[in-house]
Amino acid sequence: MSRRKKTEPYVRLTQPLVRDAGVLRPATWDEALDSAAEGFRRNVASGGPDAFGMFSCARATNEMNYMAQKFTRAVIGTNNVDSCNRTCHAPSVAGLAKVFGSGGGTSSYQEIEDADLIVLWGSNAREAHPIFFQHVLKAVNKGAKLYVVDPRLTSTGKWAHGWLRLKVGTDIPLAHAIAREIIASNLTNMSFVERATEGFQEFVKAVEPWTLPVAELETGVPAELIRELAHAYAKADRGQLSWTLGITEHHNGTDNVLSLINLSLLTGQVGRYGAGLNPLRGQNNVQGGGDMGAIPDRLPGFQDITDPGVAKKFNDAWGSNFKAAKGWNLTQMLEAMERGDMTTVYIIGENPVQSEADCEHTVKRLSNLDHVVVQDIFLTKTAQLAHVVLPAAAAWCETDGTFTNSERRVQRVRKALAPPEGARDDIEIMGEIATRLGADWQHKTGQDVWDELRGLSPIHTGMTYDRLEKLGGIQWPCPDEDSLEPSFLHGRLWEEDPVKRGMPATFSPVPHSPPVDELTEEFPFRLTTGRRLDSYNTGVQSSGFESPLRMGETLDLCPQDALMLGVKAGEEVAITSRRGQIQAPVRIDDGLTPGLVFMTFHFPDEIDVNIITIEATCPIAGTAEYKAAAIRIDKLPVKVG
Repeated sequence: MSRRKKTEPYVRLTQPLVRDAGVLRPATWDEALDSAAEGFRRNVASGGPDAFGMFSCARATNEMNYMAQKFTRAVIGTNNVDSCNRTCHAPSVAGLAKVFGSGGGTSSYQEIEDADLIVLWGSNAREAHPIFFQHVLKAVNKGAKLYVVDPRLTSTGKWAHGWLRLKVGTDIPLAHAIAREIIASNLTNMSFVERATEGFQEFVKAVEPWTLPVAELETGVPAELIRELAHAYAKADRGQLSWTLGITEHHNGTDNVLSLINLSLLTGQVGRYGAGLNPLRGQNNVQGGGDMGAIPDRLPGFQDITDPGVAKKFNDAWGSNFKAAKGWNLTQMLEAMERGDMTTVYIIGENPVQSEADCEHTVKRLSNLDHVVVQDIFLTKTAQLAHVVLPAAAAWCETDGTFTNSERRVQRVRKALAPPEGARDDIEIMGEIATRLGADWQHKTGQDVWDELRGLSPIHTGMTYDRLEKLGGIQWPCPDEDSLEPSFLHGRLWEEDPVKRGMPATFSPVPHSPPVDELTEEFPFRLTTGRRLDSYNTGVQSSGFESPLRMGETLDLCPQDALMLGVKAGEEVAITSRRGQIQAPVRIDDGLTPGLVFMTFHFPDEIDVNIITIEATCPIAGTAEYKAAAIRIDKLPVKVG
């Protein structure tokens, strides 16, 4: 297959833009800031605070995300703030928080290296999380066993001791069958279950029907391989269970996460060094965005926004009056736009036009808004729909602050370059708009913002900038400046004293729910999506730069399906779902099985895969079912002449 032509990189924004007579034109900073503020003021005055929504940025600093949620709550007076966390790991946060009280992964990367057994479930970590995978390889080289649960034989699966090739959307039956086998084989860690959990008997009843033969029939995984993983996980001294979007990007993503947490509770593989549960975050600060409260149901430090005492603490500190009630998440904000209940949105560093499922629907919703402000480093497809575009600094190299990675480690980020002339720091821009809306913000530096956050979030209190620099980063929780907590979470569950042990962790007997987009004679192929090593997200920051690995977007088919369809590698085909149609060249992949095809979302400017994905969402977390669309594949007419 010939390699794709290099796409020209996006050009940095260096001058504000304002829509005039339907066209974006250059404007001064004062004109753009005045226009942004006036539009927010106008819409809140006519529709109330909930007419406003904030899309915060998982690639920007903790400090920026803190200020974005503060702007939303303290300046506007709503809790409608969210980020691309909703697109990927919101079910992980929801599931972990429900069972344990906090939404972070439970272990450090060092613990991965020291594990005896590692399960990567719905995760092609070698390509999507290559740094994390280096820790996995160190463990494997020290003798740890690696099991990979994935419908595709990926480059990650090729390192596994065991590959469980399940059918897309059958994660819960597989998890329940593993649990049933553990229970039936008397491998349950009953001392942990009795001391630290609740709901065990109800869970036993729920998994009882999922015998090995029944699970093999439903999931496609051989019964003996299910049994092997069940016994290996239950008997491991230090077992790690990690997952990514193969678990979360489903209409029942939170239930999928809960089904994996059940396995850790059943075996006591949590709350100890080397034993844990770890969602692998794909962007540099998606963990930090949630930690900072840039989500609709939690204030900074995962403090419950519905708790009147917590809300009062923040209102007193900010001189504000937001309600102790959940706001709309990103999915709900898009629905509110369609209803006309949300009429203005402030989008910082996000590109929902190309990242949301059924993206043409997203374009229609944003196009109907009265006032859209986009703050970004490039004129993305989303920015092209805006009424005001504000050029920002690049968080990773042009600002000071902190990021938080998947192991909950907060690390300093230092300004290495000055932004190009005409671009401004995100926090400075927000401050200018806040001032125009009547707020008196005095924040000048990232450290000023961070110190305010430390005063309000107990899990960050002990993390001064000086201490973060001295120690090379600190994992939360860190409640004081004189000590460090263990690298793993939830050690309390192993305490003998009930008072120290605290609230028990609850088993979740979740039901199996197949993919929403049904396979039929008209749409017989299952499309699943994911990442490749050579590219990043919607390609805004990567597709314009050369890589020896990059071939652009393809429709990956197994050899049998290619033969059945009569198509060859490199041949363009039409790909149709119930929502739309795209065209892409074929690529043959021996790691796929008949009926299963694969695409990425890295090249939407050329082939927009999210035109055909389905918007069916998890009712708890709001994450769409990117992993399970039903499609048809058709040969294109031969061109003549």
